[in-house]
Amino acid sequence: MNNDNEIAGDASQVPHLMPPVPARPSAVADFVALARRAARDRDRWEHLVRYDPVSRWYHRLEAGPGHEVWLLGWLPGQGSGRHTHGASSGVWTVLRGALTERTGPAGTGTRLATPGALHLTAPRSAHEVTNDTLEPAVSLHVYFPGLTEMPMLPADPARKGAVPVRHRPLGAPVGNPDGSPTPSAPGTC
Repeated sequence: MNNDNEIAGDASQVPHLMPPVPARPSAVADFVALARRAARDRDRWEHLVRYDPVSRWYHRLEAGPGHEVWLLGWLPGQGSGRHTHGASSGVWTVLRGALTERTGPAGTGTRLATPGALHLTAPRSAHEVTNDTLEPAVSLHVYFPGLTEMPMLPADPARKGAVPVRHRPLGAPVGNPDGSPTPSAPGTC
């Protein structure tokens, strides 16, 4: 006998010996893989992309056990405002264009996000994402667990020209009492 397969047989040929496939991703690496798969599947998301001149556009692509996948469209100058994702972690990537993420005071944690790179967001960590370019951008975000809150924070006073962005709370009705449109969205980022 030359190897374990000859002694015990090939475990992949006996399904009851294989570990069960989890019903949902259970590790950061699984969510990274989910984000990569969704980003590569252009037929699934490309026809859905929209841009809103008032606020960044968003569409939930998937809601599974313990996670959500969101697609966002950003016109030049649009941003998320400084916020956290509450208890949710996130993995996000740019699909088209470029976005700027700011995580530190006065932009000390600034980085340019371009297609292909993946970015992680820890629970309760504050950041702001903006389209500082002259071209529209599209991004894909995976949250685990799914988003239940996105607390907005005051703009970083150390960053010159920072303007806080207001968003309607998750679940709040769309529009103002007088019927005029609301330039805000529950948003994700």
